[in-house]
This record gives sequence, structure tokens and C-alpha cells, in this order.
Amino acid sequence: MRRKSPLAFFLSPKAAPLVLLLPALLAIAAVVLFPLIFSFYSSFTSYRLTQPESLWNVVGLRNYERLFGDPVFWAAFGRTVLFLVVVINLEFLLGLGIALLVNRITWGQRVLRTVMMFPMMFSPILVGFQFKYIFNDNIGVLNNALQGLGLTREAIPWLVDGWLAMGSIAFAEIWMSTSVFAILLLAGLFAMPKEPLEAARVDGCNNWQVFRHITLPFIMPFAYIAMTIRSLDVARAYDIVEVMTAGGPAGRTELLWTLIARTGYDNGRMGLASAMSYVSIILSIVFTYYFFTKLVAARRYMGGAA
Repeated sequence: MRRKSPLAFFLSPKAAPLVLLLPALLAIAAVVLFPLIFSFYSSFTSYRLTQPESLWNVVGLRNYERLFGDPVFWAAFGRTVLFLVVVINLEFLLGLGIALLVNRITWGQRVLRTVMMFPMMFSPILVGFQFKYIFNDNIGVLNNALQGLGLTREAIPWLVDGWLAMGSIAFAEIWMSTSVFAILLLAGLFAMPKEPLEAARVDGCNNWQVFRHITLPFIMPFAYIAMTIRSLDVARAYDIVEVMTAGGPAGRTELLWTLIARTGYDNGRMGLASAMSYVSIILSIVFTYYFFTKLVAARRYMGGAA
């Protein structure tokens, strides 16, 4: 019996989809899969940028054990979780308010929907520089405005005081990304059927009861989709923090990814930085799973498929 050539499959019509996808698969492997494998391996080594031969020095779980006893890392971890929770909830509330207001407008709604998208079109680095100038304690627009109006006598150290600096960074992040919630929630309002609203009005429900028991449950799946997207973004926040404060003052605005960058590139300890990165990935997975379960529960509540 004649044996088929190993290349026969690739020359057959069945192989056409695989051949067409092969360049994309190779590109994904080169820019995603290989770096993931390399970083995972390096997290078990004492790899330093200044000592390339240390890449082959396997130390097992020492980097992870060091993290569990590192107060600087856990301070950055807790700060990141707090920052994520505060920013996402405020973005949801503001986005919900904007979506409800835009939904009531009957003239110029398309223009407003376009304007809503402007903040998310800016680069995070550009937004960071913009708000660094606004919150600057010497030449900042905000301090000059407050002093010009007579509301304050002295410059407020927005980017010097630890809590004020975190609030300033959160404000910049919220300004840039609230539109994600607004757009998705507005899409939910557009998709909502009118019959339940009309039936509730006939039954004598007031505006709050209609919103609480009909409108809000219907748009919550859209909100959880936005929360999932934003939790991934905020958990790896780097650009705005690095530009506005560089993790200062005295590390009080240090988040996970600014600490990872400083450990890996400034201090050259890439093995330890890789271990930090995988702990951060676990954090992102936990929040993504949480919001996914809430999304499934919201869909079931509304009678949708799980």
C-alpha cells in the first residue's frame, strides 16, 4: 500500500484554513506565548539584567517566598486593590448618571455620544501629563484657580501628599475611562424593551421603583461587562501613575505595575519582577472571575441564558 507523503495533508483543501491562519498563529506565539513562557521560567530564577548568566540559576520558589514576606510588595498590592475598587465604582456611578441623562435627550444625542468617547481616545501618557500640569502645586491650573477665587491662601500639594496624590491619579483615571461605562450602559438602555416600563407605570410605580426593579437589573449585565474590561485595565495601571508621581512621594502611590517596572528595569531584578507579574495576573483573574459570575447571575435574574 502506497504511503501518503507528510506534506499531503498541507496540500489538501482541508488544510487551507490552517495554512491561512498559520501566519497569525506564529505572530501570536512570537509576541504572546514565548514572552509568557520566558517570564514564567525567569520567575523561578535569580535573573538580573546586569548578570545575563543568572538566567540559568534556578532558585525554585525563592522569589515567591520573598514576596510573601515583603511589606513593600503587599503595600503596593493592597493599594492596587483599593484603587481598583474605588475607581471602578465611581466610574460605574458616573457612567450610569451620564447614560441616564443622555438617554433622556431627544435632540443632539448622536453628537453627545461622540463627545462621550473623546476622553478614552487620549493616550494614558498624554492624560498623565495633562493632569500632572493641572495638579502641580506651583504652576498648576487648579491651584491658581483656587487662589485666584480666594478659596485657598496656600498652594495645595496635590501630588506631594500621599492621599491627595492617590486621589489625583484616581481622578485622572476616572476622567479618562468613565465613558466606557457610559457607552455600554447607554447601549443597555437602548436595548431595553418599553413594555415592562409601560406596564409598571400603569400599575402605579414611581420613577425610583421603575429604575430600581426594571431598568437597573436590565442594564447590570452591561455594567458587569464594563467592570470586567476596566478591572483588567486598572489592575495593570502604569502610564498615568508613572507620569504623574512615578510612585512617589516615598512610594505612597506605588501600584503593582509601577513596582514591577522599578524592580525589573531600575533595579535589574527581572526574576523577582516576573514573580510579581504573575501574582498580579492572579489578581486580574480573581476580579475577572468575580465579575463574570455576577454577569451570569444578572442574566439569570433577567431570564436570560447562562
